[in-house]
Amino acid sequence: MSLANYILRRVLLIIPTLFGVSILTFVLSRMVPGDPARLAAGAQATPEMYEQIRREFGLDDPLPVQYWNYVTGLLQGDWGRSILSRRPVLEDLSVYWPATFELVLFAILIAVAVGVPLGILAAVRADRPADQASRVVALLGVSVPAFWLAILLQIFFGLRLGWLPVSGRLGPMVDAPATMTGLYTVDSLVSGQWATLGESLRQMALPAITLSFPAMATIMRFTRATLLETLGQDFVRTARAKGATERNVVTRHALRNALIPTVTMIGLSFGWAMGGSVLVETVFDWPGIGLYATKSALSLDFMPIMGIALLYGFVFSIINILVDVTYGALDPRVSR
Repeated sequence: MSLANYILRRVLLIIPTLFGVSILTFVLSRMVPGDPARLAAGAQATPEMYEQIRREFGLDDPLPVQYWNYVTGLLQGDWGRSILSRRPVLEDLSVYWPATFELVLFAILIAVAVGVPLGILAAVRADRPADQASRVVALLGVSVPAFWLAILLQIFFGLRLGWLPVSGRLGPMVDAPATMTGLYTVDSLVSGQWATLGESLRQMALPAITLSFPAMATIMRFTRATLLETLGQDFVRTARAKGATERNVVTRHALRNALIPTVTMIGLSFGWAMGGSVLVETVFDWPGIGLYATKSALSLDFMPIMGIALLYGFVFSIINILVDVTYGALDPRVSR
């Protein structure tokens, strides 16, 4: 099977995946106790106002009719409307998604830039002090709660030292760059707004580090384990027997094979980071999908929650496809 046909088949499989996600989120959202129309109307609302909100958002229809209207709307590009903001969900997602994507992307870049080298160092110096230290860091990374780490970083680097801001995406005295991609770092870089670029990086530092910590620990442990296993393979021993230096053995022979399963972990870490962004964005008041999801859940706003689930399902499916394509780049035997 050619690579193009394989990618096409995987892309087509996204459709039933999203269909299943839509059914699951619809059923779960309707099982949650509470009435979103009652919350939206307020405690002082009259029965007429309450019924008007139910009719406006289709909540008075039977559940099968509500789901049918939702699916047919999706096919027409209508993701429904938010009761909380009264705006189309797709419009809200287009506003909040770039902030979350930028934060998660930088978090994964930090996790890979730190986790892979530390994993290699730990494998090369197995059972030595460097390896023992990396195990401690990895243990902390997978055990420390994200919200607790976020608060510690805010107190130490934000309040005590005053080095970094503790909330928001840009400071109050800095103008947002002209919108091209919605990513402040990219937009400010393209438009040459260097002050905005520096401020956006400062604002993103603490939430990105918080979000990257568990991913970094997982990537580091996985890289160490796979590289140690690869270093014990016959082809590595053969390379050593032929007189290859230890550096060449690691970088040219063992590392490329060891990184194949690590790529899977990096892709999974991206998905986990998107899920973890809910807590991190709430603590740092980061205006992204996570904060939007929290506000929607507290208001029993069904449509945004379902839209967020569909968006995350789509992004995660694309990531899995990219991971499989990367397999073929690292090891041509995989794509045969």
